Amino acid sequence: MKVLSVTGYKPKEINIFKHDDERIDIIKAAIEKRLISFIEEGLEWVLISGKMGVELWAGEVAIGLRNRYGIKLALIPPFENQEEHWPEPIQQIYQELRAAADFYRPLYKGGYSGPYQYQASNKWLIDKSDGCLMLLDEEFTGSNRYFYEEATKAAPGDYPLYFITPADLEDMVEEMRMTDPDYWG
Repeated sequence: MKVLSVTGYKPKEINIFKHDDERIDIIKAAIEKRLISFIEEGLEWVLISGKMGVELWAGEVAIGLRNRYGIKLALIPPFENQEEHWPEPIQQIYQELRAAADFYRPLYKGGYSGPYQYQASNKWLIDKSDGCLMLLDEEFTGSNRYFYEEATKAAPGDYPLYFITPADLEDMVEEMRMTDPDYWG
């Protein structure tokens, strides 16, 4: 797999309301662990649409891995200025990712004009990637369900979906705890 799209929840869907919530570090660590395993198998590009939450965090992780592994990041928002109504700290993260991305181009010129832009974005990400890594809890799919439904109907069996589940996040918490020297002190 050379190209992987990454998607998941918006912050409010997983009860994260502050841009510096410590749970974001756990999610980023889980994404990093999975991306490194994909990189070791030949991954070259990470694709995101740049939605708030998991996609921005994945973008930050990809940029952090770029120097060590040569991974590239493509930021393909569904339309221009998608971040204009977001909280200021998240707008800043988006702008930094936009500047750091190896490739950036909105699918549609201009601002938001309808839900079709998100549908087109999902289809584009599926078309242009070899698979997708999703943060997903099957009991509560949230806005992920639209991407998930599109991915499963677009190419049944041909488009691999990889998941980070709540259990994976619990394992990451334990892994991080075990590597903390204060834990053993």
